[in-house]
Amino acid sequence: MKTDILIVGSGLAGSTAARILAENGKKILVVERLRHIAGHCHDEKNEHNITIHTYGPHIFHTNNKKVWDFVNRFARFQPYQHKVLSYVEGKLVPFPINRDTLVQIFGKEIATYEVEEFLEKEVKKSKFNYPPKNFRDVVVSQVGERLYELFFKNYTIKQWDRDPEELSPEVAKRIPVRYTRDDRYFSDKYQGIPKEGYTKMVERMLDHPNIAVLLGVDYFEIKDEIKAKKTIYTGELDRFFDYTYGKLEYRSLELKFETFEEEYYQSVAVVNYPNDYDWTRITEYKHFLNEKSNVTTVCFEYSKAEGEPYYIVMTEDNLRKREQYMKEVEKLEESGEYVFIGRLAEYKYYNMDQVIGSAIVKIQK
Repeated sequence: MKTDILIVGSGLAGSTAARILAENGKKILVVERLRHIAGHCHDEKNEHNITIHTYGPHIFHTNNKKVWDFVNRFARFQPYQHKVLSYVEGKLVPFPINRDTLVQIFGKEIATYEVEEFLEKEVKKSKFNYPPKNFRDVVVSQVGERLYELFFKNYTIKQWDRDPEELSPEVAKRIPVRYTRDDRYFSDKYQGIPKEGYTKMVERMLDHPNIAVLLGVDYFEIKDEIKAKKTIYTGELDRFFDYTYGKLEYRSLELKFETFEEEYYQSVAVVNYPNDYDWTRITEYKHFLNEKSNVTTVCFEYSKAEGEPYYIVMTEDNLRKREQYMKEVEKLEESGEYVFIGRLAEYKYYNMDQVIGSAIVKIQK
């Protein structure tokens, strides 16, 4: 079988690349291991007509207008500002940490102009390495030991099955802290959820006469049968190189969906459980698109070591292996025959908009 471009994976990286290259006149073959398109942002309506995110919650947010304009070609977005609560010391408090979180935890009135100074005092009475050597150091240097213990330590242990001191400081880069009463999880200019779902958005991306899609097909089982001028790879980095430098670790999830005979289960879409119970968080999906029904479906999320790869694990050992693999990637990309894009293929944490942005940049080089 011959094609101009072979794309491994139909998630956001692969589908973005496919669409742009197809519009540039290239013949594209997309090979997808899963039996559906859209990768880990796949969603669908359940029997109660509630839109469920198959692999856990996905909220689109970006400051990149080029990316926002691109996705809006394929979907109408419902404006949605994501809010998260954290179940701490028997009460639900706003997260990320902001002025209202501090008032509830410390039981004292704090004006917004006093928040920065208050946190500085918490940090001053705490012990940590500076510059930070690990995840714990980064968080404690921002909010102090008490808030670290309440909101971050045990959640991180549940999520990664690691002591936070074993994780790279980079893991903490995504954790915002607010000095105001802004209780939104993201502060990006553009935020929302596709009204008809992510799967429909990706379906439209791939709906082009120059694009063919094979579902339920493992690239590694058929790669010798396909002749392509260029391969765009979005799968696991270590698998591509047959684990030459050792296996990289990925964390997976066990997702347990339950439907309750009540209109709402919780007041926001996501509630984190850092210290209590075995799950890390509960997601109630109908909040995303403001869907109406007399029942509600929620998802209890448990972190686990084996299974579908969701998250990269930023330890010293994994990042050292990544560096070795990425040197091999550089050689292949310099040849012009391969491009590696996305969270798994680059072993790098990306938000959805960053995946799309990276795909746009890398295939237009």
